[in-house]
Amino acid sequence: MGVFGFLSAPSVMVTESDSNFPHDDTVELIIETAEEMGWKIPATHEIHNSVARGGWDVEKVTVIELCNVDLAGDILTGDQNRIVSSMMPCRVAVYETSDGRVIVSRMNTGLMSSVFGGKVQEVMAMATDQTEIILGSVIN
Repeated sequence: MGVFGFLSAPSVMVTESDSNFPHDDTVELIIETAEEMGWKIPATHEIHNSVARGGWDVEKVTVIELCNVDLAGDILTGDQNRIVSSMMPCRVAVYETSDGRVIVSRMNTGLMSSVFGGKVQEVMAMATDQTEIILGSVIN
C-alpha cells in the first residue's frame, strides 16, 4: 500500500489540464483573467529562455505567479501560518509537449492545505477555488 501511495503521489500532488489555446495565448488569457478577478501577477518566468542560455533546447515553459493580496495577507498575519509562505504566491505552469499539446500544471493546493488545517486550509481552499476559476478561461 505504501509503495502505491508513493508511486501515485505525483499525480495526486500536481494537477495537469490541456489548454484549449496555444502556449502564448494561454499565458495571456490566464494573466488577463487573474487581473480581472483582482489578482496580482508578481512575475512570469519563461523557463525555456533561462535554460536556453545554458545550452538546452526545450519546449516552451512559462511559470506564472498569481497573488491575491487579501488571501495572502490573511495567512501572513499569523506567525503560525507563515510556514506556507514558501508556497506563495500560487504558481501555474504552462508548457508545450513535444507532440504540440499545451498543458496547464499546478500544485493540488486544496489537498496540500488539508494537512495544515485551520486558517491555512480555509484560505488555501479559497485560493484554490479562485485559481481554478482563472484557469477555466483556458481549460475545459
